[in-house]
Amino acid sequence: MSQNRVTPLVLAVALFMENMDSTIIATSLPAIAVDMNTSPIALKLAMTAYLVSLAIFIPISAWMADRYGAKQVFRCAIGVFILGSICCALANSLGEFVGARFLQGMGGSMMTPVARLLLVRTTAKSGLVSAMATLTIPALVGPLIGPPVGGFITTYLHWHWIFLVNVPIGLLGIWMSGRYLPDIERAPAQQIDSVGFVLSAIAASGVVFGLSVISLPALPPFIGAIAVSVGLISGWLYVRHARSKPNPLLQLNLFAIPTFRTAIVGGSLFRIGIGATPFLLPLLLQLGFGLSPFESGMITFVSAAGALAMKFVAPKILRHLGFKVVLITASVTTALTIAAFGFFTVHTPYPLMLSILFVSGFLRSMFFTSSNALVFADLDATQNGQATAIAAVAQQISLAMGVTIGGLALELWSQATGEAVGGASFTFAFLVIAVITVLPTFIFARMAHDAGGEISGKGQPRDVAGAPQQS
Repeated sequence: MSQNRVTPLVLAVALFMENMDSTIIATSLPAIAVDMNTSPIALKLAMTAYLVSLAIFIPISAWMADRYGAKQVFRCAIGVFILGSICCALANSLGEFVGARFLQGMGGSMMTPVARLLLVRTTAKSGLVSAMATLTIPALVGPLIGPPVGGFITTYLHWHWIFLVNVPIGLLGIWMSGRYLPDIERAPAQQIDSVGFVLSAIAASGVVFGLSVISLPALPPFIGAIAVSVGLISGWLYVRHARSKPNPLLQLNLFAIPTFRTAIVGGSLFRIGIGATPFLLPLLLQLGFGLSPFESGMITFVSAAGALAMKFVAPKILRHLGFKVVLITASVTTALTIAAFGFFTVHTPYPLMLSILFVSGFLRSMFFTSSNALVFADLDATQNGQATAIAAVAQQISLAMGVTIGGLALELWSQATGEAVGGASFTFAFLVIAVITVLPTFIFARMAHDAGGEISGKGQPRDVAGAPQQS
């Protein structure tokens, strides 16, 4: 197997572990809470702690990769994640569990952006779409199989195994990355921007923590509002700081590049809808249809099949249609599938429901593969590290916003009508999310038709075998 195929597969092993773990815990919260003599709502602080850790440390991932080497940082990140998983399994109190999840987040904060950086630095632009398709699958499949796997382990084994299964997967990832990932020459690393790190950490963690508190009421909502306000103020201060410093931690001047700006802004709007869907859909199936967490997880899992199917056709679709058409089409059609979720009832035929979920998984995977590749379309090698860090921060904030907006939509409908959370409130929430999901089309419509052609292959000269010729 060629190096171009091995690298994304090795990286995908670690990312699958991380993305599945981030959702698998949700199914097991009641059982963990009983063992720790606390409430599931209080235990949701552990989920928030993980997200906050990601928000704090993602901004320095590019600097760490340049300073110590991307491959070495990636392997160490897996090790930290494994250690955090073991600590989670051994935790006996809320405080211990929250601390262990924060430690897990420190490892996770380096795995995703550094993995993407490794992929970009070892893959020719003409092969980036196919590589991104492989790397995108764990991010889509992990959250989908997390609930049924978590439900099965908690029901038939014990919740500790949810975290202990990460150990062999992580060790396999460390071994594979050490054996198969190439050693990349370290880029010259500037002295770390300590002021920028503090401001960016407060900004990102404040917004993510605040949104999480508002959407998952483990603490009073006003605390979430204060945290978001502090985060926004710190973000404004960081922008001022970055403009006055020649080498800031996150180089915001990348937003002057049209394809980068379009991919980040459009992708963030899209992720708000995608962030809300895994939160709303299981609630609909469980509260509205009376299904168990395991049963609802098995239904939503069909989206993973759609995501897997996309991998085999993404390069061909982008080659024929280009980024602009694909991203607009994926945004509109995904919004339609999300709106359709809102009209699911207990009488909806399962074949119809599963078909819509399959199409939704395919379209979301197609969008993520395209937008993740578009980020690097017009960047040079020295800018890739900064791009991965900025993209990862934007992703975490937009996903947190999605859960918050989805939860607020349910609450607003219930308060306005005086009805308990049910079918009508879910219809309203999914329609709100669908409107947000379609908004990126107005951004992508302004793209040039040949934008990112070197990556998509559209309009590029082709050799006899039909592959884009490389210069």
